Amino acid sequence: MPTTTDSTRQGQPLDARSLRGLAHPLRLRILGLLREDGPATASGLAARLGESSGSTSWHLRQLAEYGFIEEDPDRGNRRDRWWRARHEVTVFDKAQFLDDPDSWGALQVLMHEVVNRDFGHAAAFVAAVESWRREWVCAATLSDWDLRLTAPELTRLVEELGAVIERYRRPRAEGDEAVRVQLQAFPRNRHEEQQP
Repeated sequence: MPTTTDSTRQGQPLDARSLRGLAHPLRLRILGLLREDGPATASGLAARLGESSGSTSWHLRQLAEYGFIEEDPDRGNRRDRWWRARHEVTVFDKAQFLDDPDSWGALQVLMHEVVNRDFGHAAAFVAAVESWRREWVCAATLSDWDLRLTAPELTRLVEELGAVIERYRRPRAEGDEAVRVQLQAFPRNRHEEQQP
């Protein structure tokens, strides 16, 4: 993931403890909503996610305990607690978890949940494509490329693409839509390789 020195963009670093705390599908969805749409209450999130407010409240407290979110001091009262994300991104180095079987298992759960979430976002776009204006349908892409690379080349490619994406990050302006950019780059399974 790209790194930055801008304090508003600094990511939440993952360690083994926080990794296990984040590796839950509902917590990922809650954190994503707080990052994308701003502060919310447990009852507001429950309504959006089709969950009980008791469930979202418990997961919000877990996210706070692991340092991903915090109460928003500018909103709420004794009855309604508002929560906000502490960081815009989560950053981690997968290598730090490779030698720890417990952490590696949690990382696999997290990666599976991210893949499922990303698939859901793409599928939702395709399912509702007729609701978008022509210019947005034509601008969007669901492309993939097969390359032959070394591991260091793949690392450079991901870093360079991340830097390009970061150049487009700015405050919302008139006429903008929220655009989701998903970047997936991974070695193809060896059994998928076609023989020459």
